[in-house]
Amino acid sequence: MSKQDLPVIASPDCCDSTLGAPLEVAAAVELASAFKALADPVRLRLLSLIASRSGAEVCVCELTPRFDLSQPTISHHLKVLREAGLIDCERRGTWVYYWVIPAALQRLSDVLHTSGAEALT
Repeated sequence: MSKQDLPVIASPDCCDSTLGAPLEVAAAVELASAFKALADPVRLRLLSLIASRSGAEVCVCELTPRFDLSQPTISHHLKVLREAGLIDCERRGTWVYYWVIPAALQRLSDVLHTSGAEALT
């Protein structure tokens, strides 16, 4: 498809963000660390596996077999996601259970969402 074939969107507010205002420096730094954590395919898959439980917890014992990686490597990736504020966990005996932090995912979504996104598809 050439540039000439692309539809022109006449609406001046086609790309308004749901943020309402530009990001402050501190918010940008926080969001950047979360996006950086998600820039790794393993971490992105881990987050999707945890989030797909719709608010339920996932034991690390269920996550580790899904990857061709060692348990310490999976633990490292989970730690990065925790430090980015995307997931939280609780140790119960020898196992650790993980869940997503919905507010953190919503903040990421708010930055990416535009009110005119449906006009672009």
